[in-house]
Amino acid sequence: MIALKIAQRELIAAWRERLHGFRILMLCLIFGIASISAIGSLRGAIDAGLNSNGRIFLGGDAQIELTYRQANAREWAWMAGQSRTQSQIIDFRSMAVAPHTNKRILTQVKAVDSAYPLVGAVILSGDMDLAQAFAGRDGLPGAILAPALLRRLNITLGDQVLFGQKTFVVMATLLKEPDNFGNFALGPRSLILTKDLEGSGLLAAGTLFSSKYRLLFEAGRDLDQAQQGFESDWPGTGAKWKDARKASPGADRVIERMSRFLILIGLSGLIVGGIGVSAAVRAFIVKKTGHIAVLKTLGATPSQIFWIYTVQIAAYTGLSVVLGLVLGALAPFAARPFLPDNLAEVALISIYPSALIEAAIYGSLAAAIFSIWPLAQTEHIRPASLFRGAAAAQWPARRYLFAQAALLATALFGAVQFSGSWSMTFWLLGGIAIALLILAMISGAFQFTLRRIMHGSAFQGRLPLRAAFSALASGSERTGSVVMGIGLGLTVLAAVGQIDGNLRRSITQSLPDKAPSFFFLDIQSSQLPELKQRLAENPAVSKVETAPMLRGLVTKINQHPAADVGGDHWVLRGDRGISYADGLPDQTKITAGQWWGAGYNGPPQVSFAAEEAEEIGIGLGDQLTLNVLGRDIVAEITSLREVDFSTAGMGFVILLNEAALKGAPHSHIATVYAEAAAEIPILDELNQAFPNVTGIQIREAAALVTGVVSSIASAASIGALATLITGFLILIGAAAASVAQRAYESAILKTLGATRREILTSFVLRSAMIGALAACVALGAGLLGGWAVSHFVFENKFEIIWMNAALVILGGIGLTLVTNMLFALGPLSQSAASELRHRD
Repeated sequence: MIALKIAQRELIAAWRERLHGFRILMLCLIFGIASISAIGSLRGAIDAGLNSNGRIFLGGDAQIELTYRQANAREWAWMAGQSRTQSQIIDFRSMAVAPHTNKRILTQVKAVDSAYPLVGAVILSGDMDLAQAFAGRDGLPGAILAPALLRRLNITLGDQVLFGQKTFVVMATLLKEPDNFGNFALGPRSLILTKDLEGSGLLAAGTLFSSKYRLLFEAGRDLDQAQQGFESDWPGTGAKWKDARKASPGADRVIERMSRFLILIGLSGLIVGGIGVSAAVRAFIVKKTGHIAVLKTLGATPSQIFWIYTVQIAAYTGLSVVLGLVLGALAPFAARPFLPDNLAEVALISIYPSALIEAAIYGSLAAAIFSIWPLAQTEHIRPASLFRGAAAAQWPARRYLFAQAALLATALFGAVQFSGSWSMTFWLLGGIAIALLILAMISGAFQFTLRRIMHGSAFQGRLPLRAAFSALASGSERTGSVVMGIGLGLTVLAAVGQIDGNLRRSITQSLPDKAPSFFFLDIQSSQLPELKQRLAENPAVSKVETAPMLRGLVTKINQHPAADVGGDHWVLRGDRGISYADGLPDQTKITAGQWWGAGYNGPPQVSFAAEEAEEIGIGLGDQLTLNVLGRDIVAEITSLREVDFSTAGMGFVILLNEAALKGAPHSHIATVYAEAAAEIPILDELNQAFPNVTGIQIREAAALVTGVVSSIASAASIGALATLITGFLILIGAAAASVAQRAYESAILKTLGATRREILTSFVLRSAMIGALAACVALGAGLLGGWAVSHFVFENKFEIIWMNAALVILGGIGLTLVTNMLFALGPLSQSAASELRHRD
């Protein structure tokens, strides 16, 4: 009870002093907690928006999707019997051709019926409705184009556009498409009526397209029951079910993983804040050494002393948690105008308690973990400290070490539970721990080296250098906490910059050098000989590869549902490209098993990509059930192949023997390697000769991927900047705490004859050295992390991005130099006499 009364009295005194000495502690916690709660609140807002608007984003209560075919009469009858309204959509890629400008642009075509959209509203330019737009003019059917497609074709409303062999008139631009959230496309959208595709030649047998059937149920229909009915009545059809409960699983997955990653990045900022908390608590205990000695003289026990100051730190932590949660909860409201349009439209900005609870737990645990060590030092303060000053730091008693270990284990368990991914948590937090350990060890080694060399003859007569080395070696500049605080933020920035730079280089520079110029899709078997002949006669074409192309779904592995065996592996997540071959294709490397041999006509066999097979957990002798065009094919894995996707060339995870698939309707795919200057003429020639064939330029696809990578890197950089800002707060705290020491040092040096210039030079040197040390170590750790991710995760060649490296070095030096100089000018301007009299 006495401990609480003393703690209360000291808290009141600190409040009267405007929390002097605790501002940095609180700011570090507030900023870290606010970052985590803001990210969590934004994630909650997006999740809530996806859940509440699921019907709009899906376009109905449920959707059944088929690949390569449309629903037959029996399937239509089932849908009509289960729902009150149905709508069909056919989605495929094609080339939009503008006859007036002779431009050809890849577009994602959505062919709809008159019932579209079942839910939500399509917004067109000029307040035009869909029926009016599709009606067209002058005997031509109408088309609706995305503004980006209109610009790239260099046409305006009223101009003509070709899809395959059919001419349309552009009636309106597409301003809002309610059922397009989270859908990735290689080209801008075009909207037409399905019935107007007749005569276009775009949906020939084997053409790659998907047909989607949106259903509206009667009010109160149980979606679980509807899904169970679908699964029992549509076996072996290859159809996929999706309903409004999870309308955009791909977007859900990306948003969830990205938010987890950003929260863990925010947690790194909180860890840096913990370093600031530890430094602030240590300084507070040193300041209270005399008070603690008096209390022990009066009979206070070590336990009472510990709780007196623990209660105070807990009070400051509690206040920081509240303020951080308030800022974090309000941040999404302030950020709404800056969100991308698609997220701003989806997010339901509100207060989400789960996100705030997560941030509060993280903040409280961080404060406890980093405070317990300096608080435990109160046990080692003796009454004699009134005369001898503070004792040297010692190891805490075992009970404090056990308590700290328990808190750390709790924090790790919580991070795994909240992130939902133990591997991501341990890799990221493990990397942060290693980076902090490296920073601490090098900082200690640096101070040890300075103590060994500063008395050498090289420093004789060089007052600024000797004074700078002496201050750094003695610890008066708080070298360790500053290097760790600034260094960790710079480490994350360096790693993100190197990973981003290498990915960009790989996509935009290395990939086009070894990748084909084009992919051509939907080539009919009758068109293949002429297409190959045209390309062979073109001197700009260096290489052409072709292969039959179908799409299929792996439904079972050894007669068990595929997801039960291989989990959420990308190969099992949806339709995948499938091909067939008779003889062993050129440059194919078999890593296990044997090829079936030319002319094989026995039971279906499959050659599977070796790396993907290992990831899924399958191998030679395992059976796969593949659904192709609604037909189940059971095939045995008889060989594993090396498949290199890094070149963006021809590569199929699943390759079957020719007899298993040759009779199925299918088209062909071709990759063309050509000179860059000839790409557009080749595209024009083939599109004129084969209007139904879709050409995809690798350069354009690479640009889209680069944009996605840039967005991810930008988000990670923002998280890294938050960590760096927390380190900056530690730097400010260290600089502010050194003001009195620097004033005294300046007075002594002036008394010994040093000039203001020499003293200022000493201050500049020590600041630059701390900044350079933190930046160099951070750059080394960042390069190591960037290499590891590039090599092991992305399997790319790693090269140092020198611009990023230079910015890290200059940023570290500049940040510490400017901050320390702002706090050094005051002590430098004080007179030596007044400072020494004050000390006496």
